[in-house]
Amino acid sequence: MKFTVLSLFPEILQGFFDSSIMAKAVERGTIDYELINIRDFAFDKHRTCDDAPYGGGAGMVMKAEPVAMALESVKSAGKKTVYMSPSGKLFNQKAAAELADEQEIVILCGRYEGVDQRIIDTYIDTEISIGDYVLSSGETAALVVIDAVYRLVDGVINSESLEEESFSGGLLEYPHYTRPEVFQGLKVPDILLSGHHARIQEWRHEKSLEKTRKNRPDLLSRETTSGYETEDQDGLD
Repeated sequence: MKFTVLSLFPEILQGFFDSSIMAKAVERGTIDYELINIRDFAFDKHRTCDDAPYGGGAGMVMKAEPVAMALESVKSAGKKTVYMSPSGKLFNQKAAAELADEQEIVILCGRYEGVDQRIIDTYIDTEISIGDYVLSSGETAALVVIDAVYRLVDGVINSESLEEESFSGGLLEYPHYTRPEVFQGLKVPDILLSGHHARIQEWRHEKSLEKTRKNRPDLLSRETTSGYETEDQDGLD
C-alpha cells in the first residue's frame, strides 16, 4: 500500500514514517509513501497558498490552484482521495478496514478555514473527520487515519493481535498484565496465572463486556448468553 499525503507542512508527517513499526514496514516494502509540499505549486515568490474567503468572514482559505496542481502531480484521479476535515464522515474501525483494501490512498491535509470547495467537488472522494472537534492541523488528523489503516495491511502486524483488539470484535479489549506479579500491592488476577486457557478466554470476554458497558455502552446492541451482538458501524460508503 502507498500513502501519498499533500500538506503545507510535510515535515510534521516525516517522523512518523521514520519510526517504529511504520519504519519497518517501509523498509520491507509493505508500505510506501510520498509527501507532497503544496507550497511547491504556488505561483509567487512567497509560495502563497491561502487567501481571504469570498463573502467575508474570519480566517483564510486554501487556494484552489496550488492544491489542484499538487493533486494532479500525483495523478489522484482513479485513486482513493481523502480530505481531512471536521465536516467529514466520522472515522471508525470499519472505515479503516475499507481503506486498508486500497492499493493507494491520497490524503489532502486541510489548514486554516479549509480548502476551496471546488477542490472537494472536483478531486475528493471522501471527507473524513476523526472526531467532533476542530484541529489546527490536518496533518495530525491524517496521521491518525494512516496509523489506523496501515496496521491492517497484510504483513504489517500479526493477524492474531488484530483479532483481539478493541472494536475488531465489537467490544473493547480486555485488560492486560505483565511482570511483576505484584505491583504496589496490586496482584495479577489469579485466573491469568492458572494456565487454564478456556477459563482465561472466558474471563477476558467477561472483562471486555464489563469495560464496554462502562466506557462505551453505545457499542452494545444486546447481550446473549452465548456472547454478544453489536450494531453495524458505518464505514465510508
